[in-house]
Amino acid sequence: MKKFLLFSFIGLLLSCSGVKKTQEALNSGNYMGAINKAVLNIAENKTKKSNQTYIVLLEEGYRKNTERELQHIKFLKKDGNTANFEEIYNTYSNLKTIQERIRPLLPLYIQDQNRKAQFNFKNYNDHLISAKLKFSEFLYNKATTLLETANYKSDYRTAYSDLNYLEELNPNYKNVVTKKEEAYQKGLDYVIVEMTNNTDKVIPKRLEDELLNLNTYGLNTHWTEYHTNRIQNQIYDYQMEVSFQNINISPEQINEKQISKERQIKDGYSFVEDRNGNVVSDSLGNSIKVDKFKTVRCDFYQFTQFKSAQVTGVVNFMDLRKKQKINQYPLSSQFVFEHRYANYDGDKRALDNDLISLLQLARVPFPSNEQMVYDAGEDLKNNLKNILSKQSFN
Repeated sequence: MKKFLLFSFIGLLLSCSGVKKTQEALNSGNYMGAINKAVLNIAENKTKKSNQTYIVLLEEGYRKNTERELQHIKFLKKDGNTANFEEIYNTYSNLKTIQERIRPLLPLYIQDQNRKAQFNFKNYNDHLISAKLKFSEFLYNKATTLLETANYKSDYRTAYSDLNYLEELNPNYKNVVTKKEEAYQKGLDYVIVEMTNNTDKVIPKRLEDELLNLNTYGLNTHWTEYHTNRIQNQIYDYQMEVSFQNINISPEQINEKQISKERQIKDGYSFVEDRNGNVVSDSLGNSIKVDKFKTVRCDFYQFTQFKSAQVTGVVNFMDLRKKQKINQYPLSSQFVFEHRYANYDGDKRALDNDLISLLQLARVPFPSNEQMVYDAGEDLKNNLKNILSKQSFN
């Protein structure tokens, strides 16, 4: 019983707090806030006694919001500015949405006043259609004018944005699809990608192909398109140059290291004898034995094959319209080939397990210079991807 009273008290406090906040929203002119709070509470249980206040607040909030919004629409129409069509359309749309949210809750009954809550619903469809047509015409004319007078890529992108909005608002309106494609193509930044080799080494063809495989980088954004092959009659806005400056390949090296190991190992056993040379037995009559040890030695020869390649360069970004460099990033990568193997002289039982495992390995052929440069390119691709993620032309 005590728990029931406690939960009832807490529920009452929460209910009072919610009503207070809804009333505050209404008093401060935040009619939408008051409507939203009231609708949420009533939707849970419209016959609940504690929700009676929300019904009264919803009735008042709806009336005041509708009056204010219709007055605002009247002002916008009187103002005569074509840019107001968007706000007029959105306001009518909001008024209709509010009605559609309240309608499923009806009827709502105010018990203290012995009456149904009054909501003066209106049919805004004709107003919405008219506002949408005027707003569509405004967007179309604005975008068309921008396309005809654009001086910058940003103008085409603004036109595209307006046309895209218009297409969502009013599908199949006039020739919007055609104009939208025109705005998109003219708003695109085209980037030509080129690779230069300023070293005295050969860049493997497959590495060059992989570095220029732009699909692996996810480069193209909505307003940027990269090309590795020039398209005839295409005017490019930017150039990305991947320039190799230096390739250093070390000589093939084999380093030797000698390790001498010594260890005591079991080498049979002997019987324990007393002073008289007789074999000593334990309490069960068994002869007592002790392990015999001997020292073994081994010379271990470890060989390390080593070869390294370092590739350095820069990535330059040029603004072809202004004929000036806009960014430069260093590009570098290193690949190390290292292989260990070993042999021995002596008793290998003196060796640790990690050394013995090397005895199973043998010398292998060194990779070619071309392979070394290609392997260094794996890291180059990651570096290039990071550079491209930083670069923005917009």
